[in-house]
Amino acid sequence: MSIRIQIGANRSKMIYLDNAATTLIKPDCVKQAVLQAMDTFGNASRGAHTPALNALRTLMEARMELASFFGLDDPMRVVFTPNVTYALNLAISGIRGHIVTSAADHNSVLRPIYRRGNFTVVPCDSKGRISVDAIASAIQPDTGAVVLTHASNVTGNVLDIESIGEICAARGIHFIVDAAQSAGLLPIDMKNISALCFTGHKSLFGPQGTGGLCLGANYMPEPLCVGGSGHNSFDPRHPQELPDALEAGTQNAHGIAGLLAGVRYIQSVGIESIYNKVDGLARFFAYSLADIHGVMLYGDLEASRRTPVVSMNIEGYDCAQAASLLFEKYGIAVRAGVHCAPNLHTALKLSGSVRFSFSHFNTQEETQIAVNAVRELARGHQR
Repeated sequence: MSIRIQIGANRSKMIYLDNAATTLIKPDCVKQAVLQAMDTFGNASRGAHTPALNALRTLMEARMELASFFGLDDPMRVVFTPNVTYALNLAISGIRGHIVTSAADHNSVLRPIYRRGNFTVVPCDSKGRISVDAIASAIQPDTGAVVLTHASNVTGNVLDIESIGEICAARGIHFIVDAAQSAGLLPIDMKNISALCFTGHKSLFGPQGTGGLCLGANYMPEPLCVGGSGHNSFDPRHPQELPDALEAGTQNAHGIAGLLAGVRYIQSVGIESIYNKVDGLARFFAYSLADIHGVMLYGDLEASRRTPVVSMNIEGYDCAQAASLLFEKYGIAVRAGVHCAPNLHTALKLSGSVRFSFSHFNTQEETQIAVNAVRELARGHQR
């Protein structure tokens, strides 16, 4: 779906292909839910009047919907956070001992782990792939957890979290999954996952400022923040029961109302239907450019399961220059840089890349325009 915006002298429509950063186009039901919440929500658990109960009821409905969506038995073990970064910090804070992660992971995984100082980063191959066997081999006697991204935000490569979860369960260690790029696109089941960390503002179609983690029955991290909970106020200790144990202060109920609507939208359309569309757009885009001289594509583009992310560089252009030209000349919004994935760029011998990422609301026409734009930039440099 195009958005009208002033871009240069020749274009008045923007083609938004930066959905791995945040989805700009939301279903109408999400916007309607947020607007309605703004008019009708008080503070959940801070009153027995209708506005407070409206907010509390929506939070509970969202926990139930997300628990069902991710195969979690107990909706009270769905904890809301401002984003997946907070969720990952919270989940990782409860780990004792050595941690295994990978070179494909985002700084939201890496930086909390670096602070702990006892970790192994499993390398990737020339296409950014991570071997399940290499993950298993990196586990040590004192390993407390394996913490991995489900899907790379640079290559779109998808990790086999089912097999890794089985390995972790067999060895009695925790498995924490960063589902920032996969939640809403790929089916996820909490079996053998200790903590599933997600964000609302990407493929779940929720507003920014929403996210959370789903906790398996065998894992309970310490809270990063304590304070008001709306009950047991004379107790100097923060509540120990979930979800209050990990949710201090006022929740973003307005945003969570939108997140709930986004998840319900996915359920109504069908996650496989959404995936098939975006996967088709991304593969068409990548395959159309694969033989263009001067266009370098990254990742395992032949994999049977991948997220709709295509990163590249165009010969003769710095990645930031290419992204600027794509927007200024063609009205195509993409992202340039390292995408908070420094180890992966180092492994691929890159200082940065241009990332195109597709959403359910993009079209074949927009994708073809993007193909033509990249071709024109590549051929223009050759001349």
